[in-house]
Amino acid sequence: MADQRISTLLKRYWGFESFRPPQEEIIRSVLEGHDTLVLMPTGGGKSLCYQVPAVAQEGICLVVSPLISLMKDQVQQLRDRGIKAACLISGTNGIEQEIIFNNCIHGKTKLLYVSPERLRQRVFIEHFRQMKVSMIAVDEAHCISQWGYDFRPSYLEIARIRVYFPTVPIIALTATATPEVVEDIQRQLMFRPQSRLFQSSFERCNLAYMVFHEMDKENRMLRIIRKTGGCGIVYVRNRRRTREIADFLTHNGITAAYYHAGLEPKERDEAQRRWMEGKVSTMVATNAFGMGIDKPDVRYVIHMDIPSSVEAYFQEAGRAGRDGKKAYAVMLYNEKDLGNLQQNFETSYPSQQKIANIYRAVCNYYQLPIGSGENCQFDFDLEGLCNTYHLNVLELYNATLFLEREGLLSLPVREESESKVFVPISREELYKFQVEQPKYSDLLLLMLRMYGGLFTDFVPISERTIARRMYMDVEQVTNMLLHMDALKVIVYQGKHKRPQIVFSSPRIDAKDLYLSDSNYKVLKEHAAQRLEAIRDYVTTTEGCRSNMLLHYFGEEHQGKCGICDLCITANGRKKVSDLKTQVLATLKGQPMRSEQLMELLPEMDEKEAKETLRQLVDEGLVRINETLQFCV
Repeated sequence: MADQRISTLLKRYWGFESFRPPQEEIIRSVLEGHDTLVLMPTGGGKSLCYQVPAVAQEGICLVVSPLISLMKDQVQQLRDRGIKAACLISGTNGIEQEIIFNNCIHGKTKLLYVSPERLRQRVFIEHFRQMKVSMIAVDEAHCISQWGYDFRPSYLEIARIRVYFPTVPIIALTATATPEVVEDIQRQLMFRPQSRLFQSSFERCNLAYMVFHEMDKENRMLRIIRKTGGCGIVYVRNRRRTREIADFLTHNGITAAYYHAGLEPKERDEAQRRWMEGKVSTMVATNAFGMGIDKPDVRYVIHMDIPSSVEAYFQEAGRAGRDGKKAYAVMLYNEKDLGNLQQNFETSYPSQQKIANIYRAVCNYYQLPIGSGENCQFDFDLEGLCNTYHLNVLELYNATLFLEREGLLSLPVREESESKVFVPISREELYKFQVEQPKYSDLLLLMLRMYGGLFTDFVPISERTIARRMYMDVEQVTNMLLHMDALKVIVYQGKHKRPQIVFSSPRIDAKDLYLSDSNYKVLKEHAAQRLEAIRDYVTTTEGCRSNMLLHYFGEEHQGKCGICDLCITANGRKKVSDLKTQVLATLKGQPMRSEQLMELLPEMDEKEAKETLRQLVDEGLVRINETLQFCV
């Protein structure tokens, strides 16, 4: 009965006729009340594993995720399918927050997405305890493990909120986890007895992993793209290079777009749309691109720089070949890249004194006295901060990561926010206002026609679209919205032109700032181990790339993949060795020319014959006699 019900929901809301293995088994595990850990490679359909049981049950599913942009995308996708969902992110103001909480408490929301930092807030806990919670989903669950490559201490709050709903199942999902991380996730989330583990194989039989030492990486990349064809992704480390590489490809006849977190949201959306629709074949991007992207026909993923960890590489490379057809994951590197890898590691871990100094500088810049500032939010003025206190941009960024882990502040949201409107009064009161203030009536009527749900939730709006429909200037529309906000007829939130920084806790004296071992020393040690692992993967010259990756994630495989660069090289060596043996055995009978040799050994072509004979002559195993014949 349960199977039929979830299949019906899958068809009704997602349009799929059947589940992929092992989605149905995972969903049943959750519906039966088991704590469940899911290890499923990128593109395996993890989100359905908690979205379907969330819709199937009474109550609300709390989804904890560290990725703000992905949360917003998933909420919008769910709403587009007719499923009530919401998210709480940094910058959500008090009124909007209260509306979301009320909808969750009164059963008007099926899935609530939150960042892990939100779980620390007293106001969240107070409302959370009043909700009818059906399950808790933890996305990117490797973040809870100190052995993971993206550990976030705020994830530890998840286990603490379980006490309010001790019988509610928790489902944790990740695409990349070593055996140590798997064990740590279950321990940190306090999995109960009879918990379940679902682990799909990390093997990608259709994906050829290639690593090439290359000084001229741009032209090697161009040759790979031309030879492979189809669409693909080129990953680079910094934003400037995305445009440079995209221009290089365009100049050489390859349609390309570029993507990074510094672009305006509309620019990113347009670049992604053109690539998804096949209007450009190659997306050149930083690692900001790819999460939540499900494009099955990606034929190549090329890394122009070495990623910081095997986990990050595996996740990014895994975006190729999801349709099961052959695809290529290629990394191009040289000695300079290996040096940069080490330098980036050192830059990522500023001294604790440097972090304390940067914390003091940030607090002083925003004029926060000691003991004040909790939940204060400001425009994040990166340039002003660096210029005023002579800070290095990378040092500032990495220091704020550690300050965020200690719960002192939240990093800026790296995207321009949307304007939003909420109507806090009743329809009758709004109508009365329109009668008394007719100059606002047309604007209100248009907004009510264009945007649904204004009386129950904050709704994103576009001042530019409204202005065009009203035959007005954007500034006029904005001023009218601001005036109605002042009159408390609407609540209007204009979009931030700068990213925001939020102080999560009252300011402390920088001399009292202490980074716990788990937030600094242990992280640095584990990062050093991951650095060594990715360096070994890149520089090794023997074995099998696929097997190296499988071994890293605790999965062993007997045979070799046969399609990675190491396997191809080894197979070539074996073939050359076999040919040499056959040639020597044939020449022992009598001297002969290369043409005669090929007649006796038809499996050997002209090029192979010449190369094999040349090597044998160089090695002194074969000589050329006075009649220009080869002999031993």
